[in-house]
Order: sequence, then C-alpha cells, then structure tokens
Amino acid sequence: MNDRQRFDAIMHYRPFDRCVIQDFSYWEETVLAWHHYGLPKDVGLANSQDFFGFDRMWDGVEANVLLCPGFETKLLQDDGQFQIIQDADGTVIRKAKILSSIPQHLDHTLKDRRSWERHFKWRLDPDHPDRLPQDFDKKLAAMADEKRDFPLRTGCGSTFGRLRNWMGLEGVSYIQYDDPKLFAEMIRTMGTCIVGTVKRVLQRAKAAGVTFDYASMWEDMSFAQGPLLGVPAFHAHCVPQYKRISSLLKEYGTDLIMLDSDGDVRPLLPGWLDGGVNIAFPLEVGTWGCDPVQLRQRFGRQLRMAGGFSKRILARGPDAIAAEIDRLAPLVEQGGFIPFCDHRVPPDVSFENYLFYVERAKQAWGKGLPNLRPTGRPDVSAPCYGKPYDHRVILGQAPAAH
Repeated sequence: MNDRQRFDAIMHYRPFDRCVIQDFSYWEETVLAWHHYGLPKDVGLANSQDFFGFDRMWDGVEANVLLCPGFETKLLQDDGQFQIIQDADGTVIRKAKILSSIPQHLDHTLKDRRSWERHFKWRLDPDHPDRLPQDFDKKLAAMADEKRDFPLRTGCGSTFGRLRNWMGLEGVSYIQYDDPKLFAEMIRTMGTCIVGTVKRVLQRAKAAGVTFDYASMWEDMSFAQGPLLGVPAFHAHCVPQYKRISSLLKEYGTDLIMLDSDGDVRPLLPGWLDGGVNIAFPLEVGTWGCDPVQLRQRFGRQLRMAGGFSKRILARGPDAIAAEIDRLAPLVEQGGFIPFCDHRVPPDVSFENYLFYVERAKQAWGKGLPNLRPTGRPDVSAPCYGKPYDHRVILGQAPAAH
C-alpha cells in the first residue's frame, strides 16, 4: 500500500497492511535540546519527518478562509526578551522572542458590533479575489489524483477558535450574553465565508482531477476543565456551520474532517459527529484522562482519532512507552486510529526516549514491514550524546551542576 491508500483504508475501516507512522511536531525548544543529545544539527522542524522516517500525511492545498486582507502586523515594542505586536487578527499580543510560549493577549480590535462592522465583517467576504493564491491551479495540477500516492487535505477554517482569538476569551464569553444576536451573526458569517471559499477550492480541484482525502479545521475550543463555550451554545451555533461545511465536502467526494482542538473535548464530540466532523485531533490525554480506547467503546466506528499518545508517557522512559504502545496496538488494528503524541513533543521528552518510541512503534504498529521508512542515525559527536538528559540546563532554565 502507498501512503494514500493506507490512510484511506485506516480511516474507512478497510483492511490495511500496517498503521500510518506519524507525529504532529515538536516545540522549538525540543529540537534545540535534542541537537545537544544526538539529533543532527541539520534536522529541524521542516525536515524532521524525513529524519524520523514518517509516512506522508499532512500535505495540503488550501485557500485563505480567515480575514482577507488581514490586519497589518506591527511591532509596537521590543525590550530584547519580549515583543509587543499587533498581529494579523488585529490583536495586540506580548510574546517571548526566543522560547516558545502562549502569547499574552493585551488588547483586541474586535469588541462589539461597531468594531465588527467596521473592521471584520467585510474581511470575511468569500469572493475576495485574494483568497486563492495566484499559483493555485499550478499547485492543484501537481496534486492530481493520478499522480499522488499520499493523502491530501484542504483547510476549512474555524467557527469559534478564531473568534476567540479576535475577541479574547473574556470578550467572546461576555458577548454571548451581552449581544447574543451579534455572537450568532459572527459565527454564521464565518461559516458562510468558509463554505463560499471552500466551494471555489473544490470546483477548481475537481477541474484539475484532485479529490481531497480529508479536510482539516482548527478550533482550540477546550482546556483542562472542558469546553471554552457552553455545550448548548456550541450545538446551537457551531454545529450548524459544521453541517454546511461537511455537506459541501461530501458533494465533492470528501467525507473525512479532522478537527484540531486541545484540552478535554469529550463533551463536544457528539456535536462534532452530528456536524460531520469525524476525526478528533490531537486527542490530548492530559490530566483529565482522555483515553482513545474508552472513546472507541463509547462512540464506536463513527469517531476516528489521530494522536492520543500521552506526552507524559514519552517522558517516563522505555518501559512506560513500550507498555502504552502495546496497550494501544489492538485499537490500531481495528482501524480508524493513527496514534502519535497528543500534541507537539515537549522538551522534557529525551531524544533517546523518542528514538525508542519511534522504533518500537514501527515494529508494533508498523509490523516491521519493509515498506517502513528508515529512522535517521543520531550524531554521536553531539556534545551531550550518551549523557543523562537535562533539557533545562540546555535551555537555560536551571543552573548546570558543578
């Protein structure tokens, strides 16, 4: 099987030769630390897939379903350690210059109906000529079904996650009660922008002989304690937009939608499925214990999953890693599940542990088949190769031992 056939078979519960071997990505600090412990210096976020020998899964051709045009990005302040920036969402954020962190929101352009009408609503016109890049048809031609042996996705935006970015969590929470008609209008307008833009994409793709294997959305609509908006509001406002999007995709032969949300998404899953969203990603296990095995028991084959391997287990060591790989193996065999780290791999996971995980996964989930891509060789000349792992010293978060 090639990568496209394998992905399609797994996600449609048909026979497959082995599991897709994949991962989401890594923190920048993780790669920085790993370079000291054996990850070759020429391996970064852009080419890590090749080094670890992963299958292709993330390729996409998509249009701009966000603000078009975006706001001008402006650097407002730089103190050497932090920058204050107005970003393309019109949000003023404070972010670290070097180490990764969630930016701190300081101010938002979108506050009320006046700012919505003045600055945002017109930026969600699906017919804006800049939504499709000038080389869009060229990109599609290179991805024609007859030429492609890997799965291809297209992007379908966000109904709540981006609105939360535009208003801030406090703002988007209050507006549901202060101006419920505006809240409903904003989400409906975003849905209309997505449907109108994606329809243009699908029409052009069909003419080019391209069928998308899946679509992707980004919401980040949960945290450790559950959803960031009430479940009734989610069903009333977001689910109808998901239905519009999924119905359009099915008309053009795409019946899989992967939705990206952190946190405990379990209360939202019935609504996702009702709306045609059927792949949960990255399925964070977290302290709340979201277990893919239990989700399969609850939702059956209707729910597909990608992710679901706890980053905390990756940090514990080979015995814990091997035990979890073996525990998930029967679920892998059922189909509808592509396991990998439940978010970007953090720097407290050692390079040695991660290499063990990759090789063990290839043997257990990949069945050791000859069509697996080889894992790269570590750089034994790295300054800390073979030494006990301590990412905090490398990243300057703790003093070195004397």
